[in-house]
Amino acid sequence: MDYRGVKAITHASAFFAPFLVPIVVWLLMQDRDAKNMALQALLFHLFMSILISISWFFVFVLIGIPFLIVFGLMALYYPIKGIIYSLQGRPFHYPIIGSIVR
Repeated sequence: MDYRGVKAITHASAFFAPFLVPIVVWLLMQDRDAKNMALQALLFHLFMSILISISWFFVFVLIGIPFLIVFGLMALYYPIKGIIYSLQGRPFHYPIIGSIVR
């Protein structure tokens, strides 16, 4: 069975429920690829939240502004890329997280 929609929703959850949806998909799905993608999405959202929070803290000393911009763009770009790849049926792995979770 093809789980393109589930994978796309998992990636899209970055915009509405970045932690809840990947956890639910990871717990309820039986498909190994969908579970793997949910775990990658969950870890990516967690790491991006941590990096953006740290960058936001350092904005007050001006060094965090470039990091905040870069991490913010990454947090938008990679979920959108994941949605597109999932709908096309192509494999997608988040950078760094994808090589850790396999």
